[in-house]
Amino acid sequence: MSASPNLNPNVAASLAKWHAMVESKDLGGIASIIHSDATFRSPMAFKPYHSAQAVVLLLSTVITVFEDFAYHRQLATDDGLSVVLEFSARVGEKKLKGIDLIQFDPGGLITDFEVMIRPFNGLQALGAEMGARLGHLLPNYKASA
Repeated sequence: MSASPNLNPNVAASLAKWHAMVESKDLGGIASIIHSDATFRSPMAFKPYHSAQAVVLLLSTVITVFEDFAYHRQLATDDGLSVVLEFSARVGEKKLKGIDLIQFDPGGLITDFEVMIRPFNGLQALGAEMGARLGHLLPNYKASA
């Protein structure tokens, strides 16, 4: 997938790193593109998770849960600071489709990462697996408001 022509150059560089990490299934360098005050908005939880540590933990785990993960389309906002990435994957026998809505700051750091997934049975399978792996850790990152 190629970068959108109107992306902020720093965003384009971070997005290229993101795609390379996802393709290799090695998110070891992800902290370098996450803002310290980043937020993760899960398709399973009403309240978002806050902090770079939460975003790193969630993304580093989900990449090991998804099978046959692939991005298909990339759309960017006019200001070049946000992208929508369409993907497909499988969790066990359940196929799913989704989008990542990613907002960056002008320096190219991810400030907000929101995920939407369908169909419901694919989301349920993902939620069950993520809960089994991280359920004991995630409450520490929830916003109190």
